[in-house]
Amino acid sequence: MRDTIVFVSLAGNQSAFFAALEPFVRDAGMDAVHVCFHEGSAKELKNAGHRVFNPFDLSREGDPPSFEDYRIANPALLIAHEKAAYEISDTQALLLKFRRHLAAMEKVFATLIGEGRNLVVVQELGGFTSVLAAYFVAQRHGVPNYFIEPSFFKGRFFLTRDSFGAPRIQRSAESAGEEVRSVLARIRDSQTVVIPVKDALHYRGARHKLTDPKNWRRLVEKLVQKYVLKQQEEFQHIGGHVRRHVRMTMNAAKLRKFYAEIPAASPFIYYPLHVPADFALTIRSPEYLDQLSLIDFLCRVAPIGRKVVIKEHPALIGALPAGRMSELLRRHDNLVLLSPGINNHVVLRQAEAVVTVNSKAGAEALLYQRPVIALGDSFYRDSGLVTVVDALKDLPTRLYSKMLIQEEDVNRFLQDVWSASVPGELYDLREANVAEFAGSLLGVLRKNVGGVPTG
Repeated sequence: MRDTIVFVSLAGNQSAFFAALEPFVRDAGMDAVHVCFHEGSAKELKNAGHRVFNPFDLSREGDPPSFEDYRIANPALLIAHEKAAYEISDTQALLLKFRRHLAAMEKVFATLIGEGRNLVVVQELGGFTSVLAAYFVAQRHGVPNYFIEPSFFKGRFFLTRDSFGAPRIQRSAESAGEEVRSVLARIRDSQTVVIPVKDALHYRGARHKLTDPKNWRRLVEKLVQKYVLKQQEEFQHIGGHVRRHVRMTMNAAKLRKFYAEIPAASPFIYYPLHVPADFALTIRSPEYLDQLSLIDFLCRVAPIGRKVVIKEHPALIGALPAGRMSELLRRHDNLVLLSPGINNHVVLRQAEAVVTVNSKAGAEALLYQRPVIALGDSFYRDSGLVTVVDALKDLPTRLYSKMLIQEEDVNRFLQDVWSASVPGELYDLREANVAEFAGSLLGVLRKNVGGVPTG
């Protein structure tokens, strides 16, 4: 059986990166095929000689399968990601889209399995129905699926097999090695926010995104692809995307008058806002998707004399609804909305405690031995260094807990996090990074997928 990696991509930058990995895959004695939920990219890859499946073509004929075939008991929970991310409410349209993607992936797998191939699916972690369909069809056929997501450490990534859950960190290190100690010291000293290369352009205000000429050129390209060339893609809700950024710009302007500095005289509990509609909330911890409701509850149960300090995620400043935020600030005199320009590490250093669902800020807080209350599914949930709250009703009593955290314990755990991840940056096309990423990916597959060459 010919070992074959099925790369699933949703956009041009994704398909270009996976195509760049292909020579390394072939050198390792494997084949690579591409499933592009972006018709423009599918055409480009095909013209360049790659083997490509266009799922939009494959789903146009026949009746789509039922969710029961994939043991999907509640598809409503899964399509909630697109409802939140795209801000659309048509349940039946989303369910049909999901089923059509399942039908398309079934045809892809039928073709490849019929050719006698030993398959493994590789794709970026996400909650879109295209990603979900590839995952569930792979599971039905016993094909391993590896989700890629950034590690806690810059320049490294996790590969999680056959699960939507956060990476599970095996505890094995007796002490942190010199390399990890050096990296952690550099993070503490520089107080640098780690931003994956693939997300770098998101870490700007909405106004800057709206005024960037590159974004306007890209908007014209997408309009031509959708309305002139009639090409389909996953991210085709163009009007909604533009409206959302206009609204974010307006929200940021309205919230500016509420922005404050870190409270100097009062101890405070810090809740760093997650990216709204992120997979970490919509799929991993859906009960906390409405973060403003969570903040309202936190303000009501915070110990007397404690401020509740929140700060917008730097990738989506202005995503908070200004009306709801101003109402919360009016209702709770212990709530403080920080200026988004304040360094997150500075806030973490000064916080009495940090409450988070599953933000990476929870692990960053451990660097400064801050008590962390973890509400959702995160890679540090089972570290033994955080207070886990499984039900929101238990949060008030846990706010009084004072877990003592030792620096050496943190270093040892983060050594395990380092060891659980591998080097490389997703969607960074620099030659050295592509080679490094390919080596890391193939190294994991050799260890974990039956039939993959070991040479």
